[in-house]
Amino acid sequence: MDAELQRQAVILFGNSLKRRPDEATATHPEELGGGATPDSAVPALDALPEPATEQVPAAFGVDLTRRQTSRLWRHVESIEGFWESLKEIEPGAVARVAAIASKLRWEVIFLTKRPESAGATAQIQSQRWLESNGFSLPSVYVVQGSRGRIAAALALDIVVDDRPENCVDVVSDSMARPILVWRDGNRTVPASATRLGIPVVRSVGECLDILSGIDPSAEKRSVLDRIKGLLGLKSGPTTPPNPPATRSRSRTPTLN
Repeated sequence: MDAELQRQAVILFGNSLKRRPDEATATHPEELGGGATPDSAVPALDALPEPATEQVPAAFGVDLTRRQTSRLWRHVESIEGFWESLKEIEPGAVARVAAIASKLRWEVIFLTKRPESAGATAQIQSQRWLESNGFSLPSVYVVQGSRGRIAAALALDIVVDDRPENCVDVVSDSMARPILVWRDGNRTVPASATRLGIPVVRSVGECLDILSGIDPSAEKRSVLDRIKGLLGLKSGPTTPPNPPATRSRSRTPTLN
């Protein structure tokens, strides 16, 4: 999503966009096959209603003001089928999730937080996107609020997420075990994740390598220890006392 948001931000704001120092080579408007829309041509923030959904981070690699962020999301909401147009960050990852889930009998739920765009609902667009990338009959839940409470309500075993705050929510509000996908090797893993002993991987592929090697019949504490052991981490005190035994099937949610 971040790459496409950055592209749309460049289209929308053009040269007025403030780039981060490490993104000096980012795409320019003339390289996108169309001109940029001047900032002054976008309706004023006061003329727009507040977004109905919880705000999602702005495009990676660019710094947006609150006004620009609001305008960007209004622009995204006007694009027909926006959520179906995205490319996989890791090509083939969705198909691999499907193959491993089928082999190991995982029950997978895709949790995602995204505003609506023109066309089909965000849920249907996400389902179509997953199917087009190799995952048949996907269960998609467009969520708001704490990932931990959702994990608790759905009795999930493992939550894979690329946002540290969501992983912290899972530790705080559920019995599920979070895994943080932290792709940005140029930035330090947030202290909150490190302090809570949340396992960190650099890609969905690495995460699947670990999860596919875990015995689903193992007791929950052993599952977390196995994950940490494979990542070279010490076992931490993040497991709530007296966890229940794992069910016969592993319910492993992941994010697209």
